[in-house]
Amino acid sequence: MKKAFVLIVLFILPIVAYLFFASGVNNFGKLPTLTENINDISTLDIDITLKDKITILGFLGNDIQTNKGNAFNLNQKIYKQFYEFRDFQFVMIVEEGSELQVEELKKELGALTDIQKWNFVYASSPLIKTYFKGLKTDLSLDDNLGTPYVFIIDKDLNLRGRKKDDDEGTKYGFNTISVAELNNKMEDDVKIILAEYRLALKKNNADRKK
Repeated sequence: MKKAFVLIVLFILPIVAYLFFASGVNNFGKLPTLTENINDISTLDIDITLKDKITILGFLGNDIQTNKGNAFNLNQKIYKQFYEFRDFQFVMIVEEGSELQVEELKKELGALTDIQKWNFVYASSPLIKTYFKGLKTDLSLDDNLGTPYVFIIDKDLNLRGRKKDDDEGTKYGFNTISVAELNNKMEDDVKIILAEYRLALKKNNADRKK
């Protein structure tokens, strides 16, 4: 009896504790809304919408080659893990004239995974600047109209993030240069927002059956 108790303490309880804390935030937390009602991307490309989608939004600008490593980090750490979820997508805004660079990037990403949910939107420099400004973040675009940061946009066109991040306070975006940040922060936050919608869907289905 004593031996069994010792085994439970040593092996079972740590596993239970890990599962509780690993899932607790995702099951019971809610990702804060930082900017409400951003403009839909359809204002730039009528064939793509953020409405009713969970979107990872990024700005690659006009120097895709320089930002290629960031795109690969994002693809490997976030996209490959979540792209099979319904209504989940990536949208990258690039400057007009960058089509050949994007095709090369898509070819390289496509060698690693199914890129059907990677979307690229082409726009002029003024439109890109205006659209980025509409996110109302504390970040900025570089001289090439790009940024290593990507943003989580919910189905109602709200930018989600963190209000009490340990390192930054209010956290609007996630730095794709940092694999640690993608692993330790962005992955958790994407899980949270996906869990929100799964729970809402289950509740709606249960209400219909009543």
